[in-house]
Amino acid sequence: MRDLVEFGMGRTARRTYELEDVSIVPSRRTRSSKNVSTAWQIDAYRFDSPILNHPTDALGSPEAAIEMGKLGALGVINGEGLWARHENVEDKIGELVDIATNDPDPSSAVRHLQKLHAAPINPDLLAKAVRQVRDAGVTTAVRVSPQHAPELTPGIIAAGAELLVVHGTIISAEHVVLVDRGDEELVAEPLNLKTFISDLDIPVIAGGVHDHRTALHLMRTGAAGVIVGYGSAEGATTTGEVLGIGVPMATAIADAAAARRDYLDESGGRYVHVIADGDIHASGDLAKAIACGADAAVLGTALAASASAPGRGWYWPSAAAHPEMPRGALLQVAEEADRVALDVILNGPSDDPDGLLNMVGGLRRSMAKAGYSDLKEFQKVGLSIRA
Repeated sequence: MRDLVEFGMGRTARRTYELEDVSIVPSRRTRSSKNVSTAWQIDAYRFDSPILNHPTDALGSPEAAIEMGKLGALGVINGEGLWARHENVEDKIGELVDIATNDPDPSSAVRHLQKLHAAPINPDLLAKAVRQVRDAGVTTAVRVSPQHAPELTPGIIAAGAELLVVHGTIISAEHVVLVDRGDEELVAEPLNLKTFISDLDIPVIAGGVHDHRTALHLMRTGAAGVIVGYGSAEGATTTGEVLGIGVPMATAIADAAAARRDYLDESGGRYVHVIADGDIHASGDLAKAIACGADAAVLGTALAASASAPGRGWYWPSAAAHPEMPRGALLQVAEEADRVALDVILNGPSDDPDGLLNMVGGLRRSMAKAGYSDLKEFQKVGLSIRA
C-alpha cells in the first residue's frame, strides 16, 4: 500500500525514498565473493558487469566506450554529442574545461557548451565515431534523443550500432513534436516508439522514466530495456530545480521493477531490463540499485575521475547542453593529478575507503555477504528503510 502524506487540505503526496534511505539486510547465509557472478545480458549481448556510462561527452568518447567494452561493461556514445559535430573534439573540450576551471561564473561554461552543441550534426562524423567503436570488436551502443531518433537512427545502424539508446530527461511511449508542414500552423505529430522499435533490427533501450505507469508503457513498445531516472548527480544535475520533476531513485527503481513483473505476466514471459540512472556514485549505491530491482546501472560522476574520460576530471550530464533550458552544470570530480585508470574504478584494486574505486568488487562483496550468487537472486534481498 502506498504511503500517502496529507500536506494541505485536500492535497496528498506519496512518500518516496532515495537510495541513501535504503540499506541491504544480510541473510542467514553468506558465500565467498569468488562464487558470485555480476554478469549481465540484454538480448544477445553479455557483459561481465551491469554497468553503462551516462551518454555524455564528459565520459563517452569512442576511445572511452572501447575501453569500457574491453573491461566488461557497456560504453555508450552520444549520437548528438560533440563527436558528431566537430572534428577536433579534444581541443573543444579543452576550451570548455579551461573556462570551467578559471571563470568563477558557472554559467560561462554552460554557455560555451551550448555554443559547441549549436554546431550541426555531421552524419559522416557520427558514422566515423560509431565505426571506430564497432571496429574495435566491442558492443556498440549509441544514444539519440526522442526528437532526433527517426532521422539519425538509419545512419547509426548502417555504421554498425548494435544497441540503440533512446534517451531523454523525461520520456514517454508517444513523444509529441511540432512539425511545420508548410502552412501557417504547426501540427503535432508523435514519435510512436512502438512503431519505431518494431521497424528496427537492433534492440532498443529507452528512458528515462520515474513511475510504474510510464515504465509499463515503454515496455509495451518492445523496448529491451527501460532507463529509470535522469542521471541525477548532486552539483551537476538540476532537473529538480529547473523543472520541479523527480522521484527518488529507490522508489523509482522499485516501481519500474513492479512494472517489469506486471509486463512479464501480461506478455507471457517477455523480460524487459530495468536500468537505473541517477545517484549512483559509490559501490554501495550500485549494490542498492540492484537490490531495489535494477538489472544494470548507469554511472556518471563515478567514471568522470578516470584517466580515459574525455572531460578531464569534469562531469556534466547530456541535458546540460540544451540550447534553451539547460538542466545541468559542470562539476569537477577530480583534479588532473588525481585521475585513475578506468580499470581501477570498475575492477580495482582499491585503496579508497568510500567505495569510489572497485565498483564491481564492492557489488560482488555485497552480494556475497547477503548470500546471493547472481544479480537476479540479489534483487530478492531484504531491505530496510532508514527512519
